[in-house]
Amino acid sequence: MTIRKKAPMLMLLAAYLYLLVKIILFKFGPVDLRLLGEQLMHIPERAESIRGRFAATANLTPFQSIRQNLHHLQSSHQFINFTGNIALFIPLGWFARQETRLNALGAAVMSAAASLLLESSQALFMMGTFDVDDIILNGFGGLLGYAVLAAAASLGRKRPAGKSTLAGPEGSAG
Repeated sequence: MTIRKKAPMLMLLAAYLYLLVKIILFKFGPVDLRLLGEQLMHIPERAESIRGRFAATANLTPFQSIRQNLHHLQSSHQFINFTGNIALFIPLGWFARQETRLNALGAAVMSAAASLLLESSQALFMMGTFDVDDIILNGFGGLLGYAVLAAAASLGRKRPAGKSTLAGPEGSAG
């Protein structure tokens, strides 16, 4: 497929990635690339502070904050945190299904890898807290996005017996 035909999808992907960075790194503030550049330049001199903050605030225990969120879903903050971490990565799963040869597991891994990059950036730039559970929920969001698009694609066509709707875009395990 030519670049011209892919341009709309690439523009949507770029806009989505911009929003992802804005929401995860900058929260509700403006995107300030100059600030990121300045912080990047000062990482060596702040290394000990970054390490200390990471040790004090990072959640490295899988399912710890997920359990806390599930027990307190009536709190609007916990509900938004839990569902938002899933919902934010659904579009990446759609993209993986539509534009790559990845299968469902590949979409989940791609989403988790993107999340790991963003979670690490939060810790490195001291703009948030690293949480392994965010990576788990984001990976699940990518898997969910892939599965929803796969299910929608299979609704309009008949599948031979034994073919999984979660296989790759052309029915391959890919």
